[in-house]
Amino acid sequence: MVRRRDSLKTEHRENMRGGAGTVSLTHYADSGEMLHCRLLSDIVIPAGAGIGEHEHNKETEYYLIIEGTGIVMDDGKDTAVGPGDVVITGNGATHSIRNSGNSDLRMIAVILVD
Repeated sequence: MVRRRDSLKTEHRENMRGGAGTVSLTHYADSGEMLHCRLLSDIVIPAGAGIGEHEHNKETEYYLIIEGTGIVMDDGKDTAVGPGDVVITGNGATHSIRNSGNSDLRMIAVILVD
């Protein structure tokens, strides 16, 4: 199966998980179509916006930072991230991410279930 970019669904989430601003998610596939995967999306976080702190139990989330800069709170510790960095959160750990730059922060997010 090939899915063309122009056929993908995009949703806009305001204050995602308690974060600031509006985050856009373009879904590469619906969760019902994927085995062992709950999310596979291209996420854009505009300047000043973010995804609030949340926990991952019985699943692992991966953020692959494509462009822009951000601050990830990973189990209580703030870390700067940029293009090429990968954030991995699972085993009951918590994380959040916010855009720390002046342009969009773009990342691919994948949530795999245990």
